[in-house]
Amino acid sequence: MDYIFYIGVVGSLILVTGAAWPIEKVKHPVYSKKNWLFAVGNVLMFTFAILGYLSGGPVFFIFLQILIAVATIMMMIDIPDKIDIPVILISGAALIVWSLYLFEGYNTMFFILGLTGVGLGYTLEMGTVRRNLALTLGSILIAAFSFVEASWIFFWLNTFFACFSGYYVVKLAIARK
Repeated sequence: MDYIFYIGVVGSLILVTGAAWPIEKVKHPVYSKKNWLFAVGNVLMFTFAILGYLSGGPVFFIFLQILIAVATIMMMIDIPDKIDIPVILISGAALIVWSLYLFEGYNTMFFILGLTGVGLGYTLEMGTVRRNLALTLGSILIAAFSFVEASWIFFWLNTFFACFSGYYVVKLAIARK
């Protein structure tokens, strides 16, 4: 096992911990331990995606991490949804066009749709069904793409992330009643 694998495992564990971390009410997203776990985990996964690509892996995981980096920055500085949603949609659209240009088969569509869902999920208001539903669906699609690409770290990361986000969808939906 090499250092690239360990970067991916550590980044994944931090992200899964962030997904499992209880939702906390804070004055500003920068004070949330959950958000910091997402931010640090995403830096490591971005590093993992770049190193993986340089070692022959798919470029699409770099696209995913670029969109998540943009979303994480907007989340941490608490950009309102009326601004960050269009920014993510435009960024996601640009990455989708790039992905289509590099189209490697129909499994790329799983990636493209998952990328959009995860990116939107990161930007939406914390503690909402809408946010967690977007994260759940996006993660399921990225896991499907990762399975086809045999990228097991991204597969398991997104599988666990979908489970935790799905848990919060159910928990928040029940709390609304």
